[in-house]
Amino acid sequence: MKTLKPTVLLALLIGFVFNVSVAQQRYQIHVDNVKPSMATQYEKTAKDFVEACKKYNPQAPWITAASDDMKYMYISPMENFAELDKPLFTDMAKAMGDDWGKIFENFDKCYDSHSDFVITLSESLSYMPEGITQMQEGQNYRKWYYIYYTPSNAKSMYEAMKGVKDLFASKNSKEYYRIYRSGFGCPESFYLVAVSSKDEVDSAMKSKANDDLLGEEWKEVFGKVMNSASRFDQVSGWMRPDLSYSPK
Repeated sequence: MKTLKPTVLLALLIGFVFNVSVAQQRYQIHVDNVKPSMATQYEKTAKDFVEACKKYNPQAPWITAASDDMKYMYISPMENFAELDKPLFTDMAKAMGDDWGKIFENFDKCYDSHSDFVITLSESLSYMPEGITQMQEGQNYRKWYYIYYTPSNAKSMYEAMKGVKDLFASKNSKEYYRIYRSGFGCPESFYLVAVSSKDEVDSAMKSKANDDLLGEEWKEVFGKVMNSASRFDQVSGWMRPDLSYSPK
């Protein structure tokens, strides 16, 4: 959170409506790798910061996601890369005085590392027939799938991912997902697949129903994705409306 100056935001991913459906919509992502022993203190500090933002009203909206591996992700839309240099919190920091520094001192106690990068929503690869939205009411649980690929496999990976969407569409699947591609600040190329559900049980039930619906065709189509992938990671977690902020 110390690098909030340009990048405070969340994917993925709340209590307010924050829907964007632009084909080339980019997002700034700030990730705090929180120590398990400091999770309670971290969340208290994050909530204190949200309350301060509500008071001073900086024009910097973000949504927050927390993964099961203790990564807190702050996600905000960006119109262009010039936004990375905007001093979004200058007035707020001046108004808060010493309290501003204290908040970030408390944040710094809770992690040993954090990072920033940019991802882009791919509308052409996302499957949400009713319209692409970041948030779906009552569905704050998330499964995130990171599918990595090398530059030499970029074309085949895109075609494989397109094949997945085509199969879902042809079967009228009810398991919707959004696709993001890696960008500035990412050391590797990847596609991020975000799937929303009510909770872990709902997620498992949707997945099972989808597997039954897609049948044997799924093995061949998804096999092409895996043939183009260099590695594959799966993470679960929750969107956190209580740690998110939207200006008045």
